[in-house]
Amino acid sequence: MAKSVVLVSNLYKDYQTAAGAITVLKQVDFSMEAGDFVAIMGPSGSGKSTFMNILGCLDKPTSGRYTLDGHEVATLDSNTLAKIRNQTIGFVFQGFNLLSRVNLLDNVALPLVYSGANKAERQMRAKVLLDKVGLEQHVNALPNQISGGQQQRVAIARALVNHPRLILADEPTGNLDSKTSEDIMALFSELNADGISIVLVTHESDIAAHASRQVRFLDGRIVQDERSRAIVLATESKEKIEEKEPN
Repeated sequence: MAKSVVLVSNLYKDYQTAAGAITVLKQVDFSMEAGDFVAIMGPSGSGKSTFMNILGCLDKPTSGRYTLDGHEVATLDSNTLAKIRNQTIGFVFQGFNLLSRVNLLDNVALPLVYSGANKAERQMRAKVLLDKVGLEQHVNALPNQISGGQQQRVAIARALVNHPRLILADEPTGNLDSKTSEDIMALFSELNADGISIVLVTHESDIAAHASRQVRFLDGRIVQDERSRAIVLATESKEKIEEKEPN
């Protein structure tokens, strides 16, 4: 049985405003096993970005439980949470968030500075990942010297450099054209095939179709949670084969 990477139970999130409390997430239950690829969808204001921030330990729920990779997040101190954000989770954002005056190699290696790796190891691991995303010829280039799609590949390489258990991607194709978006999603699918768990926020159904599971938010609640038909059929077929096999 696969281990749950993410387990959320009865989650609520309120924000205080001058007009009073606003509830953004309501009674959210969600679990995700190792190797899952989940697309989070929903209209603006539905709660999907707030939910992503809580999964990434960038925000805290008002109530409810969140367990990440076996750890009860509410019990963790700030240093432990910072370590989790650096080593357990890899973040990919719509705006790339690359350092403009730093070359691609050092951009990818940056999380390793905070995890204490020496310079030789940082450069070696960054080069391996730039090669993996097809940018081995551009290690010394600056971000403004490459295309938007290439910048997003650098951001993905940076997210992978500490070997995270989970990648959180918030609208990673939002600033890209359709062809480049497909290339980026093919890369995510490849990473998922390698065993990396991925949660991706998107408002585009064709992007969500690359995930094996689609979860839809509306007014702070999960209103739909389903696996792609191909995944369901493959699982049912496997279960039938296992039932026929002798003990």
